[in-house]
Amino acid sequence: MLVFWEQKLAILATPKTGSTAIEAALDSLASISIQRPPVLKHTNVQRYHRFLGPYFEAASGDRFTVVALMREPRDWLGSWYRYRQREDVPDQKKNTRDVSFDTFVRGWCSDPQPDYAAVGSQARFLAPQNGKRPDRIFRYEKIEDFLNFLEERLDFEIQLPRLNVSPAANLTLSAETESLLKTAAAADFELYNSLP
Repeated sequence: MLVFWEQKLAILATPKTGSTAIEAALDSLASISIQRPPVLKHTNVQRYHRFLGPYFEAASGDRFTVVALMREPRDWLGSWYRYRQREDVPDQKKNTRDVSFDTFVRGWCSDPQPDYAAVGSQARFLAPQNGKRPDRIFRYEKIEDFLNFLEERLDFEIQLPRLNVSPAANLTLSAETESLLKTAAAADFELYNSLP
């Protein structure tokens, strides 16, 4: 998460949406840069509005604009699957090298989820029930819109490095699994499809 005090701007680090590259490009400009531990780096909108936002607003006397990126839900799960295929995944129960993407998605859709598929939900991260959403959510697939917004707000030209790139993998799903995903991730698809 990055906070720009003068510009009254907070960028939430939605997992698997280029947050490491964004931090690398903007860390030196940020007033607050939370990169570790992951639970703080990836502070969701609910925790931001409950804990951090009120403190920032009380200290600054002004309201902060909260922004985030969201990835197309199937693509987001594909990114998690590929990320967990790496050799250096510390918890081997979370490694996906021995499961297909179809099995991974079925695991994500199940309750309880197996460890390798327990990656959360963008809808829960960005739009919890009865909670505040970010002021603006940008589509990861149109990251140039996000960068244009930031360049204008920060008065700074942004060059994103390629960091934390996951290995390639087969992301084929059966028709049955695609249908299961549409149902299980209905809130994610609804939120994503509502974005301009």
